[in-house]
Formats: sequence, C-alpha cells, structure tokens
Amino acid sequence: MALTTFPPPNPSPVQIHRLPQYTYIDALRWLPQLSAFTRHILLATFDSDTSTPSIQILTFTPTQNPINTPSLTHQSSLSTPSRITSLKIAPSPVNPSKPLIAASTFSGSLLFYSADLVNGSLNLEFSVPEKGFHLGAVLGIDVSDNGSECVTVENGRVNLVNLAEKGSVRRVFDSNGLVSYSTVKWASPVEFVTGGLGFGLHWWDQRKPGGPVVQFKGNWTQGTTSGIVHSVDIQWSRKHTCLAGGSSGTVFAWDIRWQQQPIILSGAWAGGGPANSISESEVWEVQYDNYRHSSNTGNVSSSKILPAMICSEDGILAVIEQGEEPVELLAEPCAINSFDIDKENPSDVICSLEWESIAILMRPQDKRQ
Repeated sequence: MALTTFPPPNPSPVQIHRLPQYTYIDALRWLPQLSAFTRHILLATFDSDTSTPSIQILTFTPTQNPINTPSLTHQSSLSTPSRITSLKIAPSPVNPSKPLIAASTFSGSLLFYSADLVNGSLNLEFSVPEKGFHLGAVLGIDVSDNGSECVTVENGRVNLVNLAEKGSVRRVFDSNGLVSYSTVKWASPVEFVTGGLGFGLHWWDQRKPGGPVVQFKGNWTQGTTSGIVHSVDIQWSRKHTCLAGGSSGTVFAWDIRWQQQPIILSGAWAGGGPANSISESEVWEVQYDNYRHSSNTGNVSSSKILPAMICSEDGILAVIEQGEEPVELLAEPCAINSFDIDKENPSDVICSLEWESIAILMRPQDKRQ
C-alpha cells in the first residue's frame, strides 16, 4: 500500500505580546543578557498624571508556551530632570554586569548611569547639567563602542563628552544656527555621522577638525516641505554605509564612497522615482536587522544594503530590504515611537506604542520564514 506523505508544518509565526505600562514610553532598550533565563529592559518613561519623567529597569521573563504572555517585573527606577530624548547602552570596560547607560533630556542635561544587572538597580554616576555646556534640548547622543566618549547634538552644535574624565565636554562644531542636527551615530573610534533638518547627513573625522569632512544633502519632498532625518545607523562591518530614516516615510542608505548617490529603500525621492513604501509618515527610528541576514552573511554581496527595521508615526514596524517587498511586523492604530533589536538574540524585538504599552515580538529561530 502506498504511503501518504505530508509536507512539514510551516515555521511558527511571529509571537506578538502587548503589555500595558500606564505611562508614556519615550524610549526603550534591551540591556545586555547575563544568562539565558535573566533579561532586562530599560525604559525612559513619563507619567502624565504626575508630570514625572523617569528611567526604569524591568525584568523580562519569557514563557515556554507561546500562548501565555511573558511578564515584565519592575526592578528599579530613578527620576530625571526632564523627559528623555535619547537613550543609549554601552558595555562597561570594567564589569560586564554593569553596563553604561547614557541619556539626554529636553532640558539640556546629560545623565550617565550604571545598571547593576545582578541586583537590578540603577546608579547615577555623573551628569552634565542643563545650565552648563548645552544651550537647549539635546536631541541625539551616541556612546563609542569602547565607552570612552559620548557624542551629542543640539540645534546646530556637535559636542564630545569624555567619559573617563566624567563630564569633560568640548565643542566640536557650532553652525551658529545655519544647520540643525537631530541624530548621531559613531562609525569608528574617531568618526561619526550626524543627520538633521533638510535631509542632510554630515560625516565627521576627529583627525580633521573644523567641520564635517563629507556632506550629503537630499531633497525627497521636491521642496514642498522641510524634511528631517530622525535616525541613523551604521553596521560595524560596513562603516562606509549609513542608514537613515526621516520624513515622508523615506529610508535610504548613503555610501560615502559615492557621496551623491543615495540608495532609496522606502519612500519617494525627488528626481529618482518612487521606491517600495510601507509608510508615508515620520520614520522615528531605523536599525540594521541582523536577524534576516545572520544565517547567510557570507553570501550577501558587499554592494547590497543589509536589511533594516523601521518604526513610524503611522504605527508601522517593518523590515525593508533592497530590491524586496517590505515585510510588515506590526500595524498599530497609534504611533510606534521607539524599538530595539536584541543584539544577543536578534529574533527578539521590543517597541513602545504611543498608547502607553510595550509590544514584544519573538520571531522564529528558523530564518527560512
């Protein structure tokens, strides 16, 4: 008698869990993982009932059964001078269980914490007060990989904070109001990229002081609106290529080796025609998505842009890839303001929903999906 065979079942779908928090979440980040059973999430929150901004550590406990909802347990919190504008994590060069946390605020202060992941506590190490060096809201920050410096942008100024000297700040550049910066990302120990108003990107090299060494200015709205770059990212293996997201749902890559030839991944570019667009609103954050290429990195052409994840004002969390249709992960009735991909487990993603909730996405380990 002939045997009937059946195809293997489809890989498990993405698990999505929405967890109410009852406070507005300005930013969130995964903290480094100490063990397979202990994971932590860092939140920058704002309680509108009491007008209280704070920074918090939560313990994340996944479940073995995908039907059950994972739990978030409050561990520690500290109030901040004002609402957080940017939140970054860097490993501690001294103690892996106490990563460095850098936070910037609307009032102009910089806050540097250590997170004790063993005890679940936060400690303020030092701060740069708002009445000191910065003259307004600090809109973007990033900490170098070795944890030695923090670069900040505010209005038309670029600054560097020496972390070893706990607050020594020097001004790298002041445009005197001619340029506005909103985001920044390190590319190497001496290079970083800034983005801001007018869809401009500037590449900086500390070995060549005085201003940006390479500039790019785009116009994807054909002059009808004044666009802005909200977020940039750089992949360590391809530091010459910058990923950027901003107004009108546009996401593009800029390769400094071909300075005026952007690669449009989403949205419409003036003079360049439309690209596959999954959002038409502000793209608040972009990150390279290691999940989609970690299993076949060696087969990816060096000229092809790596997959990227975005979140937007119109409630979209999606993965976009050069030459491919976008993959929608979430479509919410409210803005998705921030997200983070777990560096140690890139299948796991957290994002903040404007309606005072956190969404946790757990993608299947089988990357054939």
